[in-house]
Amino acid sequence: MHLKHLLSASAALAFTLIGGMLAAPTANAATVNEPDTLTVAWLPNDSSDALASMRDEIAKAISKATGKKVENKVTTDYAIAIAALENGQAQIGWFGANEYLTSHARDPKVIPLVVNTGPSGTLKDALYYSRFVVKKGEEKQYEADGQFGIENIVGKRMSFVSTNSTSGFNMPAAAILGEFTKQPKWKNLTKDDLAQGGPGHFFSQVMFGGSHQLSLVNALMGRSDVSAVCDFLVTAYVNLISGQDNTAGAVYEIKKDANAPFSTLGGKQFVIIKSIPVLNPPVEVNSAYLSNKTMNEIADVLSSDAVANNPKIFAPTNSQSSDFQRPARFVKVTDAWYDPMRKVLGIE
Repeated sequence: MHLKHLLSASAALAFTLIGGMLAAPTANAATVNEPDTLTVAWLPNDSSDALASMRDEIAKAISKATGKKVENKVTTDYAIAIAALENGQAQIGWFGANEYLTSHARDPKVIPLVVNTGPSGTLKDALYYSRFVVKKGEEKQYEADGQFGIENIVGKRMSFVSTNSTSGFNMPAAAILGEFTKQPKWKNLTKDDLAQGGPGHFFSQVMFGGSHQLSLVNALMGRSDVSAVCDFLVTAYVNLISGQDNTAGAVYEIKKDANAPFSTLGGKQFVIIKSIPVLNPPVEVNSAYLSNKTMNEIADVLSSDAVANNPKIFAPTNSQSSDFQRPARFVKVTDAWYDPMRKVLGIE
């Protein structure tokens, strides 16, 4: 199994994934003081009532496999969820690749167990997209010579998700830096600079939605000129109206029956001006608090056919009740699989 990556001239990341499933990660061999109750931490994007059945079914599967009680910890803040995993308040989490890589750099005992695949059921298409989007009707100012891009986002009101978010901040920031630091005016621009707005800054205003759904709401409501939004966390709420999915120029419309926070925004449209591929996030664990036996049981059950065939976990396409869509499934993965993103994001 190997993975190649390419940074284009505009510094947008493109991945070509080749190969199949990976062997289970090597767990911590030391004796650990494992809790009687296991806790799964969820990011704000995955903490809504609409996703309760997905969370509960995953907890039930882990409980049945390990013989332990499993609780879900829902959060309203990225930092809270990540800190819970790192300090042992939670032992399991499902975060973005950047969040995982940052935690692993701080503590190598944080390791990945499985990752959700693409439609092929393998790692060759285990990716999603980080997208710059604008409200329909505003897209022409980001188009030149028939091509959409981010050349004209300087001075705009920008909505990110969280500084901890892979596709909601860190990958968009990498794309911006790759494009603009070649210009004398912005040669010293940093990721930290992009998190601030106002006079003298790259953006006139910067806001953080706290979730991908709310970052998209910012664009639809006209609060932001441009929003960073991933695809799979909003796919169930939208219909593709024109263009090719996850490519610049594609137009989407909020479904009339969309759940909150889009329940009053049915019919509103948005346009992608730039799209960046991102490796799928892992289900990760803090091996300082779990035994080898427990970690192997979790990896085995999550990558099983039973979980892949559970419609409450891997739901029908465009379901609003799960982040995971058939025919994808979980497969085992190792830390090395994330090396290309580790290099792009500068996390060592």
